[in-house]
Amino acid sequence: QKFEPIAKSQLKKVTKLWKDDQKKQVARRKKEDEDAAKRAAALEEAAKVSITEDPSLPAASLMKILEGVQHRDKRIKVNGWVHRLRRQGKNMMFVVLRDGTGFLQCVLTDLLCQTVDALTLSTEATVCLYGTLMQVPEGKQAPGGHELQVDYWQVVGSSPAGGADAQINKDAHPDVQLDKRHLLIRGENSSKVLKLRSLLMKAFTDHYFSRGYQWMSPPALVQTQCEGGSTLFDLNFFGEKAYLTQSSQLYLETCLPSFGDVFCIEQSYRAEQSRTRRHVACYTHIEAECAFIDFSQLLDKIEDLVCDVVERVLANPEGAQMVKDLNPEFVTPTRPFKRMKYSEAIQYLEDNDIRKDDGSLYTFGEDIPEMPERKMTDAIGCPILLHSFPASIKAFYMQKLPGDSRLTESVDLLMPSVGEIVGGSMRMDNYEELMEAYKREGLDPKPYYWYTDQRVYGSAPHGGYGLGLERFLCWLSNTHHIRDACLYPRFVGRCTP
Repeated sequence: QKFEPIAKSQLKKVTKLWKDDQKKQVARRKKEDEDAAKRAAALEEAAKVSITEDPSLPAASLMKILEGVQHRDKRIKVNGWVHRLRRQGKNMMFVVLRDGTGFLQCVLTDLLCQTVDALTLSTEATVCLYGTLMQVPEGKQAPGGHELQVDYWQVVGSSPAGGADAQINKDAHPDVQLDKRHLLIRGENSSKVLKLRSLLMKAFTDHYFSRGYQWMSPPALVQTQCEGGSTLFDLNFFGEKAYLTQSSQLYLETCLPSFGDVFCIEQSYRAEQSRTRRHVACYTHIEAECAFIDFSQLLDKIEDLVCDVVERVLANPEGAQMVKDLNPEFVTPTRPFKRMKYSEAIQYLEDNDIRKDDGSLYTFGEDIPEMPERKMTDAIGCPILLHSFPASIKAFYMQKLPGDSRLTESVDLLMPSVGEIVGGSMRMDNYEELMEAYKREGLDPKPYYWYTDQRVYGSAPHGGYGLGLERFLCWLSNTHHIRDACLYPRFVGRCTP
C-alpha cells in the first residue's frame, strides 16, 4: 500500500486535536483524583459517626410493607431492598424500600445520613429500618399514602456502587437482559407481570375447584408422544428411551373413570426451533378433561373458563390494579364468544385478500399460520372459537365430526392481539377408530396400551383442552413477548440462568 506525507495543514489540525484531547484527559484525571480525595475524606469523617437505637423509644413491631395502613402512627421495624435512593444535601436521604409485598418511602435525617453505611449505600442493598410510620400530608404522594420517619437503621447486605442499574436496564441488549434476568425481575414492570401471573394461577385453581374438578399431577417423563415426534425432547432414562412430556392430556384421560372432571397445571416441553414472540421450549400448561360431554358443551366450558378466570382476577383489588397498570385498555370478554368454522375462516381469508408470502390463497385442508390468523382475529376484534378443523392437520386422538369424517370436533380459542391461547377437542372414544388412527399416523400402539384401555374398560364420550399460561398472561397484561411472561424463559440456545 502506498503512503504519502500528510499535508502541513492537516498535520497542524490533527496535532491540535491531539493536544486538546490530552488536556481533557489530564483535566478528567485531575477531577477524578479530586473526587476520590473528597470521597476518602468524607468516608474518614463518616467513620467517626456512629448511630445506636434509642432505648427510650417504644419497642418496634415487625411489619411487612403490605400491612402499612394498620401500623400508622406506630413505631415499626421493616426489612427490604433499596429500590430507589435520593440524597438531598448532607442531612437528608430518601429511600424507597421494596420487600416483595409493596413499596415504602423512608426518610433519613441528620446523623442517619452521615455514617459510612449511608455514604456507601446503593440501590439493591438490603436494609433494616426502624421508625414511625406517618401518613403523608394532604397534597403529598407516597406509596400507600404514608412514609417512614426513620430513627435507626442497619445494612443487612451491601450492594455494589450503582446497584443493579450498573448491570441492567430496560435499554440493555435482549441477550444481556436474559443473562441478567435474576436482576431484571427486581424491576417494577417485570415483577408486576410475574405477580399477576401468581394471581392468575390462583384464579385458575379457584375456577376448577368451584366447578368440581380434581387436581392431578401427571408425569413429566414419558415414553409416548402426544403432539408429534418432531418436537420431542428425548433422554436416556436408566437405559430406556424417554421423553419430556409435550402434554399431560393422555394421562388426564385415564383419570376420568376414578375422579370425574380433572385438571392439571404442569410444565410441558416442545423442542421447536423457534424464536418467535409466542413460543418457548418450556411453558406452564393448564389442561382439563371432562367425561360425558358433547362438543357444544366443551366450547361452553372453554368460554366459561376464560370469562370466570378474568372475572376472578379483576375481583381482586391487587389484580385489578395490576391489569389497569399493565393493560389500561383491557376489555373484559363477554359471552357468548363468536363461533367460526375452519371452512368459514378459509373463506374469510379469501374474501379479505389475506394471502401467503408467495401471493397464493389459503385453501381448505391447510393449516392457518399465526400471521393470517392474527390478522383475521384482530380485524374481527373479539374472541373466536375457531372449530371443526380437517383431520389431516390435527392430532390422531381427535374425534371425527359426526356426518363428515374429513373434519374433527376440535377448537382453537383465538384472542385479539395474541392469537391462539386455548386448543381442545373431543377425544376418540371408539376402540376400532383409535386403532385405525394409530395405524394412519404410523404409531406403534403397544406403548399406548394404557391409553387404549380407556376404550376397552367402559369407554365414554369425553373431551378436553389445554392452554399456555404464558400466552394467557400476555393477553391479560398486554405483554408483547412471551419470554417476559416466564420467570426464566427457555428456548433454542437459552438454558441459563
